[in-house]
Amino acid sequence: MIYALPIFAVILSFLGVYLFQPKSKQLLKLLLAFSGAFLLSVLIFELFPELYEHQDPKQMGLFILLGILLQIVLEFFSKGAEHGHVHLEAKSTKIPWMLFVSLSIHAFLEGIPVVDHHHLLYGIVIHKITVAVILSIFILKTNIKFHQALLVMTLFSIMTPLGSLFYSLYPLPPIWSSALSALVTGVLLHIATVILFESSEGHSFNLRKILVIILGITTAYFL
Repeated sequence: MIYALPIFAVILSFLGVYLFQPKSKQLLKLLLAFSGAFLLSVLIFELFPELYEHQDPKQMGLFILLGILLQIVLEFFSKGAEHGHVHLEAKSTKIPWMLFVSLSIHAFLEGIPVVDHHHLLYGIVIHKITVAVILSIFILKTNIKFHQALLVMTLFSIMTPLGSLFYSLYPLPPIWSSALSALVTGVLLHIATVILFESSEGHSFNLRKILVIILGITTAYFL
């Protein structure tokens, strides 16, 4: 049942934006900062120690770096929507398929480590809420029809559970499983660090964001 949480998070976020049309972005920025801190903390507390304890450190490091490079390539098509940046033309009537395919690949990969690390799912869900809200705000401002937008958001919402299901049904040998986990760790590491770097706009001190980041780290530690 917990694997369905990303689906509910995306669909409810989309419907919430459609019904209530939120204007303030401050809460979204705080949620984004929390999710970035939570994701990064789970990687450091759980995934990194596991990867480096059981496998060759250099090999795992290489796959983590490949994951970072993969995410950079994906962001070339998504334009950084994973961490809050969306640019769609207001008069557009075409579904931005490259954007959603890139986000879907990212979402599919996110579902892989969730199978062995359920705590990571909560950070991913919070992350998905913010991304879904930001995407929904922009896509609903275009001339794309509502049912088309809902279809695309629904497809996006199922990608993380599909990643978890695929990994559960087709287990890999330990060495390849660790390599894949390291790759996904690199993807999530890039996302989390970019979110945190961007959370301090203009490098100015923001007490609320600092407190939210501390809360994200503390939550991950005690979970």
